[in-house]
Amino acid sequence: MTKKHTLLVVNEFHQETISQLDTLYHTHHFWKHSAAEKIDLLEALQGKCRAAATGSWECDSLIYKLNSLQLVSCFGVGVNAIDFEETSRREIKVSNTPDVLNDAVADIALALILATTRKLVIADKFVRSGEWKMGSLAFGNGLANKTLGIIGLGRIGEEIVQRALPFKLKIAYHNRAPKNLPYTYYPSIAELAKNSDILLCMLPGGETTQNIIDAEIFRNLGPEGVFINVGRGTTVDEEALVAALQSKQIFAAGLDVYAKEPDVPEALLSMENIVLLPHIGSATIETRRAMGNLLIENLEAFFSNKPLPTEVSQP
Repeated sequence: MTKKHTLLVVNEFHQETISQLDTLYHTHHFWKHSAAEKIDLLEALQGKCRAAATGSWECDSLIYKLNSLQLVSCFGVGVNAIDFEETSRREIKVSNTPDVLNDAVADIALALILATTRKLVIADKFVRSGEWKMGSLAFGNGLANKTLGIIGLGRIGEEIVQRALPFKLKIAYHNRAPKNLPYTYYPSIAELAKNSDILLCMLPGGETTQNIIDAEIFRNLGPEGVFINVGRGTTVDEEALVAALQSKQIFAAGLDVYAKEPDVPEALLSMENIVLLPHIGSATIETRRAMGNLLIENLEAFFSNKPLPTEVSQP
């Protein structure tokens, strides 16, 4: 019988995947231990454990005390929870689970666009509350011939474009550099906002994008503009967003991500001109299963001394 490899499971990220890991490997559930127990466990695993699996959004920094660690396999795309200074210094490989969630996130982006422009959540409440019997709902806005400006037109962004074009939306975008695509490119986010009806943020988290969507961007977007974020919540100055919505500086917003999840600014909760989702961009049964399978593929490749299918290039 082949001996199972030892695996440190850092946090509780997807129960179905964790159950598979428990079957395939000799696993240790790191998050279940107290701080003192974690130190003892790491000492016991020195030289025996070479890999860890973690949710990409949260990773206990104590795992870097495991001197034999050679791989951190992440469930998720954004890997800003990983200490790349430490992994680079020690030549620890990092993998993630890109592409398999593109469709699900693109679907949620389009859902937020429709929900905000056509006031779908407000309309649902309007019917349930009985207000319809007393008069008509205020009109929303159509999508045909409006401009969808995408901040960060990557693989998910291109899937969003494919969904947006049948709605007769025009496409504009901002990236660090223009791409060979038939859409209007703007060299700054401020210029993109000024020329967009709907501004969609797809930016990753990290220091370079912290609060990059600020008051200036909302001013440029204007009173008919809609802001959508399915990237990372830390990219938005949430106080500026609150102010823009309260003063009707922008028409509406739709968020799936927040700066300090699961905490949502209290001021947003009472507003009707914003749609709030609990970070469900990739939360479909099919997508989460595919993410888990890809995480396991990376682990299997590592333990077989093969190239990782989705290794993250470290800075």
